Amino acid sequence: MIALRDVRKVYEEGRSGQLVAVDGVSLTIPERTVTVIRGPSGSGKTTLLTLVGAMARPSSGRIEVDGREITSLPERFLTEVRRSTFGFVFQHANLIPGVTALENVMLPAYPLGLPRPALERKARDLLEQLDLGHRAEARAEWLSGGEAQRAAIARALLNDPRVLVADEPTAQLDSRLSREFMEIVARLRATGMTVLIASHDPIVYEAPGIDHSFAMRDGRLDAEGGA
Repeated sequence: MIALRDVRKVYEEGRSGQLVAVDGVSLTIPERTVTVIRGPSGSGKTTLLTLVGAMARPSSGRIEVDGREITSLPERFLTEVRRSTFGFVFQHANLIPGVTALENVMLPAYPLGLPRPALERKARDLLEQLDLGHRAEARAEWLSGGEAQRAAIARALLNDPRVLVADEPTAQLDSRLSREFMEIVARLRATGMTVLIASHDPIVYEAPGIDHSFAMRDGRLDAEGGA
């Protein structure tokens, strides 16, 4: 379970250009659920995801993962929490051109020093699960938008994360591919994964199988936005 307690994130704090991106958010994300944070651009939902995923530290407040407070952990420990707990999917697939889909999936695990044969088997298995096995040897720039996003999902799952964090994952996809993405999310939830998505796409936040949905605006969660 992930818990946020009165979390704030302020940029340029104390200066004339101060921006309160997240303003006193308290939120509980239960295990094995799909939670969507919806809201317009600039509402703070992307910043909230970076805080939940340990990619940034809050200005104040507490974040707990499985009852362990991670807010004040030294960076080396926070990096390990991020690596072992979270997988990330972004609005853009961010694949490296000139490199195959398979290599793109394997890249995040290289620093771990895992044997390449085992790593390659795992990456190929993930691509197969996402109906992309036949494109494993295709270079990134040869993939369609939907294929690139599925490769990005495989890359996010390579280190066996317990939580998938997705920021506007359907923004570059058409309606059909957006629904396919949500079908993948449903399959991941069925395996026991926790999924947190930020999106302003109704195909995402109105999809069947969403456990919780919250509206966000001006850095605050709408108390009436739960579902």
